[in-house]
Amino acid sequence: MSEHKSPEKETARPGRGLLVVFSGPSGSGKTTIAHAILQRWRRWSPVEPIFSISATTRLPRQNETDGKDYFFITKEEFQRRVAAGDFIEWQQVYDDLYGSLKTFVEKPLSQGIPVVFDIDVNGALAIKRAYGDKAILIFLKPPSIDALRNRLIQRQTEHPGELQKRLERTQYELGKAKVFDYIVINDNLEEAISRVEKILSSIFASTVHNKV
Repeated sequence: MSEHKSPEKETARPGRGLLVVFSGPSGSGKTTIAHAILQRWRRWSPVEPIFSISATTRLPRQNETDGKDYFFITKEEFQRRVAAGDFIEWQQVYDDLYGSLKTFVEKPLSQGIPVVFDIDVNGALAIKRAYGDKAILIFLKPPSIDALRNRLIQRQTEHPGELQKRLERTQYELGKAKVFDYIVINDNLEEAISRVEKILSSIFASTVHNKV
């Protein structure tokens, strides 16, 4: 497991409020790592973060809870919210729609409260375009395509057709990794979590130092 700083990019300059965005292919471990980081957050920051709960039109998976994992809404409701300007960003991923709600970002940012995202690659890049250095993008990368395939098979949340779609999209997503602020290869979960902890503790230590 290793972490790389993306080449040809300036170091993100921490501000009063930061958006920490986890992304990567399905099966890369981004959701597991994002939630582990939320539980350990107070190790490096006294300010408790907010987790941005995305809205989606897909059906809930086993053990997913509406309002905790996602807001599960109809396509009609999603499109109404798009028209109302309720999303910071929204994307179509396969046959479903996903979006990040403004209500989870604007007020916390103004109060200096960090916001954590677990979203797809295009959504992450849209947030970076909108918020610049206030958005810290962390790409979770699988050690290999074979390892990713095995993870997707083992979690048993997709039928064979969906599994193939996700694997086909993986090459596109991996190609976007180089524009992220950090890349963490997740070949060992605890080591990957530890690496992300080090990244964030360094960033937030700089934030505190800059305020002194």
